[in-house]
Amino acid sequence: MNPEVLSSQSNYFVTFIASFLLWVMFAGLVYLWIIDGTVKKEVVLHAILASVIAWVIVTILKSTFPMVRPFQIDGRPPLTITVPTGSTFPSSHSAVAFAIAMSVWLHKKKMGIVFILLAILVAFGRVASNVHWSIDVVVGGCVGVLTAYGLERLHLFGLLKKK
Repeated sequence: MNPEVLSSQSNYFVTFIASFLLWVMFAGLVYLWIIDGTVKKEVVLHAILASVIAWVIVTILKSTFPMVRPFQIDGRPPLTITVPTGSTFPSSHSAVAFAIAMSVWLHKKKMGIVFILLAILVAFGRVASNVHWSIDVVVGGCVGVLTAYGLERLHLFGLLKKK
């Protein structure tokens, strides 16, 4: 195969996992909510709330620790649909992806493993697409995991159940 074609195909893959895979994870939550009868709606609500809280935490951290993005230093264009602006640290995509994945894993281990693998791909895609440093996705992932775990410990949606 022509190396240029192979490079172009790998660029499309990186762009997909960096820009769109997170939305596939949200679509997976919709699937779990509507179609999969084995997953309680509580799992999906935990995942959505954890992702929102993780995003807020990361947004605050970004304003506290302004850092430049890799493409701003090395000059290589980012492999994403839109060119990100603002601070790179920590990664919002990784935080949200791992908040979703950990929320699902805490309730349904087998299904959660699939979501964790998707979250790892999102994090890898953000680094491979030249919009984040490795430390950005690691810290973002930690924020997501800790947020999901903390929310599960609080078990807010358990209060809404009928008694």
